[in-house]
Amino acid sequence: MNSAPFRPARWLPGPHLQTLWGSLWRRLPPITRPRERLWLEDGDFLDLDWYHAEDPRAPLVLIAHGLTGSSGSHYVLGLQFALAARGWASVGLNWRGCSGEPNRLPRGYHSGVSEDLAAVVRHLQASRPHAPLYAVGFSLGGNVLLKYLGERGADSGLTAAAAVSVPFRLDLCADRIGLGFSRIYQRHFIRELARYVRDKQALFDRERHPEQHEILARLGPPEGLKTFWDFDDRYTAPLHGFRDARDYYRQASSRYYLGGIRIPTLLIQAEDDPFIGTDALPARAELAPDTLFERLPHGGHVGFVGGAFRDPDYYLERRIPDWLVSQRAAPSGR
Repeated sequence: MNSAPFRPARWLPGPHLQTLWGSLWRRLPPITRPRERLWLEDGDFLDLDWYHAEDPRAPLVLIAHGLTGSSGSHYVLGLQFALAARGWASVGLNWRGCSGEPNRLPRGYHSGVSEDLAAVVRHLQASRPHAPLYAVGFSLGGNVLLKYLGERGADSGLTAAAAVSVPFRLDLCADRIGLGFSRIYQRHFIRELARYVRDKQALFDRERHPEQHEILARLGPPEGLKTFWDFDDRYTAPLHGFRDARDYYRQASSRYYLGGIRIPTLLIQAEDDPFIGTDALPARAELAPDTLFERLPHGGHVGFVGGAFRDPDYYLERRIPDWLVSQRAAPSGR
């Protein structure tokens, strides 16, 4: 199924307005979602927000959000609403500590946390055994999804997948977001990540878990960190078994896993993404045969807004459902 091509809105010129529109000004679709808490083997939890899920046999799409986002992010809500219009069910995944409640361990989530995605896929397979399962990831969530697909190969449990605005090379993206106007985004993210750490420390104090609090305290305070390299050196790497930020970036970057993907996968990327330089994007030779890479000149970071000011067109909410429907209709064994 072919979607109309993306044409950026004239009233949102440039990558920054494309990037900021959804989170600052978009009118969100009115949806109500029951929440399910999935307990993990390590005693922590992930919250899952279901939508249009009454039919246990309906195609089911797992949606993974980006850094400091949640299942309440505009792009998750918009896609869930669009999928429901096609009769598809969906579930918005909240990474650890992103559902409005701190998670219960010092560790959190990161760009390579494919083991948590695997736990969700297993749970969905068990709870919806007759529903074909798909996945869509945005930004960090897209990186996790692609890493998972490359690790699992033909055993991913998914029928098809899509990933948008992916930081394929985390080291290059950590450098890129520190340049020019993009430093404003970096300051925002670091501020939100520091709050994530402080909220967790406050939880450990309230619930009297001094040993958990001490693990974070030994790493140093979240104040004073300026870059992703700073934060990932201080927190992400030691809390998740990496030597340092560079080791984390090398092991978690999805670009190194793309060749192992064995299901149909759609990649949508803007060349003017203010977080991700074109040097981070994979070449055709790095992609698996069944991967479709749509590299668009404009769109910003998880933007891709077209249409008129009074009637915006959200390209991702047309293109992704169209493509997923086409994969469901495609003959098996192709």
